[in-house]
Amino acid sequence: MSTLSDFNQQLLQFLNASPTPFHAVSSMTELLINAGFIPLKENEDWSLKDFQGYFITRNDSSIIVFTTGNQQYTKHGWRFVGAHTDSPCLKVKPNADLYQQNYWQLGVEVYGGALLNPWYDRDLSLAGRVTFLNNQKQMCSTLINFEEPIAIIPSLAIHLDRNANKERSINPQTDIPPILGLIAEDSTEKPTLNKLLIDQLNSTGHQDIKEILDYELCFYDKQPPALVGLKKEFIASARLDNLLSCFIGLHALVNSDYQSNEVPCLLVCNDHEEVGSQSHCGAQGPFLQQTLTRIIGCPITTAKVMSDSLMISVDNAHGIHPNYADRHDANHGPILNHGPVIKQNCNQRYATNSETAAIYKWLSQQQNAPFQSFIVRTDMACGSTIGPITAGELGVKTLDIGVPTFAMHSPRELTGNQDGYTLNKVLQTFFKTPQLPS
Repeated sequence: MSTLSDFNQQLLQFLNASPTPFHAVSSMTELLINAGFIPLKENEDWSLKDFQGYFITRNDSSIIVFTTGNQQYTKHGWRFVGAHTDSPCLKVKPNADLYQQNYWQLGVEVYGGALLNPWYDRDLSLAGRVTFLNNQKQMCSTLINFEEPIAIIPSLAIHLDRNANKERSINPQTDIPPILGLIAEDSTEKPTLNKLLIDQLNSTGHQDIKEILDYELCFYDKQPPALVGLKKEFIASARLDNLLSCFIGLHALVNSDYQSNEVPCLLVCNDHEEVGSQSHCGAQGPFLQQTLTRIIGCPITTAKVMSDSLMISVDNAHGIHPNYADRHDANHGPILNHGPVIKQNCNQRYATNSETAAIYKWLSQQQNAPFQSFIVRTDMACGSTIGPITAGELGVKTLDIGVPTFAMHSPRELTGNQDGYTLNKVLQTFFKTPQLPS
């Protein structure tokens, strides 16, 4: 098993290499191939073998990873872990070019429930997927990542808005288009995003681009992930919600001794959770159900398997902020580095019930691992996860759990340096346990 230091260093590398869901899935694919997992394609027949690991992607932004065990799927049931690959961000509009006061800007949409204030005054880069027509008139798609800071959203100086610290609001249409550069006074041709994309792709080896057809691009904070604090007890990074959970689940599955483990295990990381999950690759779409149908076959057998299976939905939890402790229920304020958080809500915004919570506590006891509980204040609205959606789609018992986090949905979030590692160890135990308590 990796040490805490090794785990966190690998996590930081994964976060840095994954500025978009497309890049996250690409990073996971590389890790899986190196670990001996075999890629599958949806439009081909599958011939699965015992004690082997496989993975399949959809839309380049969602991934399902599974191990077959001895393929006696009704003997133990499945061990499921779910997470999501997307994070709130600023997505570039289709006709994005803006020219104002001799500045070149790009229009953006706000994806998900983003905290907008922290996007100001940051070194921004651009990444995503580009679809183009090549010189042979074939349609191709590729990932793009500028890596260097190419844009910024400057704040309005306080001299021009004396009430900024009291009541400044943000209009997402007019106030946040990033600035990419100045337009020269003698310029005869304005810069365009399409030309920028072609130049960038040409510089990275794509020499046969005839025309940019479309793109899915988002800006991201170029500041790399880091261990911070006097004793380096915190992890600061973009996209901890929810790439942290993706990495925890992947690391646990890859290290679950799948080549000798009889228990079939599966990790699903869906895109579009932050905007409701209803898409062909989201948790409310058919991706997971269709994949399980192909693996297990008979609907009757699938129903039997689900009755003995458990889904652990892993998504970050709200740690109690020392400056805003009154935003928490007094008895349910998770503290960073005090263990993963069991998330419960009687209105089914989380899918945890007393039995699934008890199973997680039992698994934690096997590792002598700490855990905490979270319930939102009764007078506040509660967020949700893929947990209730997946439970409803599959009819599988489900637990919602996550690592306590500050500044969720900011471009720079914060977690403890130990909680992810703790959850990883418990999930490894979960994957390798032949019989869960009932």
